[in-house]
Amino acid sequence: MFVDFLDFLGLAESLLIDQNYEGVYQLASFHPDYCFKGEDISDPANFTNRSPYPMLHIIRESSLEQALQSYPNPELIPERNIKLTRELGLQKIQAILNNIKQR
Repeated sequence: MFVDFLDFLGLAESLLIDQNYEGVYQLASFHPDYCFKGEDISDPANFTNRSPYPMLHIIRESSLEQALQSYPNPELIPERNIKLTRELGLQKIQAILNNIKQR
């Protein structure tokens, strides 16, 4: 299922380019089975790109640029997110996601 999602993501990214929206929009992808290449499936860091359900988030690049102007050291956001997920731990993160799924 995750491989199918990656195929879908590739198609969506190609469509953005084909429709001349590259640089206007970008896609952020999230999936329940996301795993960083070379990382263990149980590494809490994977949860920075996981969600209860497969999804694409369409981001307007101008909005992103505006938000990042007021955020200190935006290049460190991924590192901070990974650090936070590892501090929370796998059980805590899974409990949070299970709570969301039950709603």
